[in-house]
Amino acid sequence: MSDITQDAYNVTADELRQFIERFEHLEAEKKDIADQQKEVMAEAKGRGYDTKVLRKIIAIRKRKPDEIAEEEAVMELYKAALGME
Repeated sequence: MSDITQDAYNVTADELRQFIERFEHLEAEKKDIADQQKEVMAEAKGRGYDTKVLRKIIAIRKRKPDEIAEEEAVMELYKAALGME
């Protein structure tokens, strides 16, 4: 390889390595956060809270109020149609 081609290869390889290492670092951080979330839920469960319900509440809090209201209205309509009211 010529010096110019070799230099271009080295720069590209270094840049590629940096992207991969940054991604791997973020993956490790994501795992750490997931482990911390599990610990929080385990603590809540130990204190008597229903973690299934907690997870549903967390999911609801992420949504827009209009979306929630629309879904609840449709749910009520379907329940009424099935005689579940």
